[in-house]
Order: sequence, then structure tokens, then C-alpha cells
Amino acid sequence: MTEEKSLIRTTYRRRALAVGILAVVLLAACSNTPAAQSSSPSASSSAGASASTSRHPLDQVPPAPNFNGNIAGAGATFPNPIYQQWLVDYNKDNPNIKVSYDSIGSGGGVAQITANTVQFGGSDAPMKPAEREAAKAKNGSEVLHIPTVFGAVVPAYNLSSVSAKLQFTPEALGGIFAGKITKWNDQAIASANPGVTLPASDITVVHRSDGSGTTNVFTDYLTKVSPVWKDTLGANSVGKEVAWPVGLGGQGNEGVTATVTQTPGAIGYIELAYAIQNNMPFGKVKNKAGNFVDASLASVTAAANLATIPDDLTFSSTNTDAADGYPITNATWLLVYKEQDKVSDNQSRSEALVHFLMWILEKGEGEAKDLNYASLPDNLLTAARQAVATISWNGKPIVDALYK
Repeated sequence: MTEEKSLIRTTYRRRALAVGILAVVLLAACSNTPAAQSSSPSASSSAGASASTSRHPLDQVPPAPNFNGNIAGAGATFPNPIYQQWLVDYNKDNPNIKVSYDSIGSGGGVAQITANTVQFGGSDAPMKPAEREAAKAKNGSEVLHIPTVFGAVVPAYNLSSVSAKLQFTPEALGGIFAGKITKWNDQAIASANPGVTLPASDITVVHRSDGSGTTNVFTDYLTKVSPVWKDTLGANSVGKEVAWPVGLGGQGNEGVTATVTQTPGAIGYIELAYAIQNNMPFGKVKNKAGNFVDASLASVTAAANLATIPDDLTFSSTNTDAADGYPITNATWLLVYKEQDKVSDNQSRSEALVHFLMWILEKGEGEAKDLNYASLPDNLLTAARQAVATISWNGKPIVDALYK
């Protein structure tokens, strides 16, 4: 990549994200997206998804189909920066296939794929069994979960008097977001930050107001590591939506980013790319091995290495065992119907959808690091390609149709 191209792409990304945040700030009100909580099935197999029946190689982008039209997606804000870059680059390679993605939150992505109003959804939280059953009952096909990248959720804060990067223990984060720790100079925070002068000012918690996979990732982590958080929230301590004990709500990662930026003393949880692109300070988090780890490409990649892969490709990777892994790391998924003839009357568009997914898992993965996402480890990438190759039209793999 030349220096000029890199500058153009960086400028595009920052402008796109800034526009998203400004739009959220200007909204007079936001309504919550109804969505059920999410669960992550435990790893059950090292083989990953069932092997496909495709006769063609899956580690390359197949020929593009003869399709001229639109493909629509909607969902998670967590991966939106990398998804928007993928759309730009895919369209350059395939100008007749126009793919769009509406960053509305994981709850909205699940709702829209269930309603069959988009060709693919996006979610950072796997669909719950009841959600999967509802989608299949309505549309006649199961929904596949295709992992795309791994990212980090970071505690971003607004403390103008503090220049040092703060360190947070699991106990401190749980106490802050449970509303039990209310001052920045509380001993739970100060003890992890020797030599840092913390203000005696109030902490303003900022959380998501919509059904959010980022919330699911963050609360999944808090539930694993913080008894105070779990005791405060009870049985509903993890999900795309929770009953927050304290704080201000923001729509999407963009909304939380904007609110923290504009509120002195605020802390909120956002995806790493949003913090970096908006020059927001964010803290290190103490992991299971006892190390304070900064969210970075290296620490997210360390946490993304899975020993086993479940057959449905859904899992939780928060609170990693990796000594150098960032503890609030998780994957994000695209939601796609397996039997496309049950949900579409346009075979060519379904072929274009599969082509786009194969492009993501080949060319798109190589771009992930440019926006501080970790690409899929090899075993998960192979399993994801195999899953895409099971997408069919009248029982025949669509990947094979792309080679005709």
C-alpha cells in the first residue's frame, strides 16, 4: 500500500466514523431495539463446522456471479469500521454488486434477519436457541453464524487531569458499572494505579441504550469475573440488554463514544477501533493470569486462539487463559440463512451474497489489522469457509454454481 493510498483510506475511515458519531449526537431520542439475551454454547469439537460438499477450493475467491443489484445487511456496530471498509473495497472489485450495511446494533441485526428484510445480519452475540427457532419457524431455514473478525471492548474514559493510562481490575470494573464505585479516587481504582493522582470527582457510567452485542460481550466478561456485578444484576447479568443500575445510555458504539467524549468524568465500554480513531484514552485490564494488558492487535490475537471450535461456530472468548491475551475480546458474526431458496426469489442475488462472504474470508481478512481487528485463526477460518460452502439453493451448494 502506498503512503498516499494509506492516507486516503485512513482519512475515509475517520470521516465515516465521525459522521456516525455526529448523527447520534443530533438525534433527539433513541428507542431501544427489543432483543432477547444471548448465550454462547461451549466448545464441543475441534473439527468446527460440518465439512461442505463443494467440489471447489474454498481458500480462494470464486468467480463473481452475473448479478447487478443490491445486497443489504444490518446489525452490530462493533465491527462497523471494518465492515464499511470491506464494502468500499469489495465494490471496487465488483462494481455491479452493491452491498450495504446499516450499523443499528446486534439486536436490530437479529430482528431484521428474522424478519427476512435483509440478506445478512450482524451480531456480536450468538442468537439464543429461542431466537434461532423463531427464525427457522418463520422462514424455513436455519441461520448460520459466520465469524468474521475478533475485536476488543475497552473501558474508555474522560479524565482531563489524568495523563497516565489507567489500569482496571475486574473488581473495579464490576463495581463501577454496578454503581457501587462512584468516585474516581476510590481505593479499588487507586490501588491499581500507584503514583497516579486521581480526582475526587463523580464517575458517570455510560452504557448502550439499544440491544447490543458489545453489551453482551462486556456483561459476559463482568459476569465471569465480578461477583459484585453478578449479585447486583442477578439472573439477568449478561445479555444484549440488561437493567443497568446506573448511568447514561447511548445508541450504538457511536453514541457511547460521543457521550463519553462530551461528559467529564465519564467511563463507557466501546470497541477498540472507536477509541483509537477518536483519540480517546482507554485503560488496561487485568487478565486471568494477573497481568494488566493493553488492548492491541497482538493481545486480541492472543485471546482469539481457540483450542476447540463448536460445530455451530459460536463461542465466548472473554476472560481468556492466555497470559498475554486481552480479557474482553470476542468474535463477531454474520447471520445468513443456509437454504437460500427458502428466503429469496432471486438466485443470482444469493450467489452474489455467497461470493461476498467468500471475499470477506479471503481478501477481507487481510485488511482486519489495518483497523485494529484480529483476523480469524487458521482453524476457525477453515471452519467458516466450510460453513459458507453449505449455503445452498434447492439443495445444491451455491459455491459450486459460482464456478459454472
